Amino acid sequence: MITVTVRFFAGHRDIVGKATAQYTLTEGTTLGQLWEQLVAEYPRLAGYTGRLLFAVNQQFGQPATVLADGDEVAFIPPVSGG
Repeated sequence: MITVTVRFFAGHRDIVGKATAQYTLTEGTTLGQLWEQLVAEYPRLAGYTGRLLFAVNQQFGQPATVLADGDEVAFIPPVSGG
């Protein structure tokens, strides 16, 4: 088992109700699988699927990126500005 810290920003933080959370996962879990788990736990996140960036330890990642114990994960929602 591995433990990762997930950071939530903007709309994600509003939906989840907190800025960070720790998750215990099986070894070999990918970013995409973690996102699917979060969507199952917080269905309102589903609207962001396909419209977010993935990051692990402050480096951009892909849904297929495999997580390791102690990783810090961020799912970055779209940013709008003017």
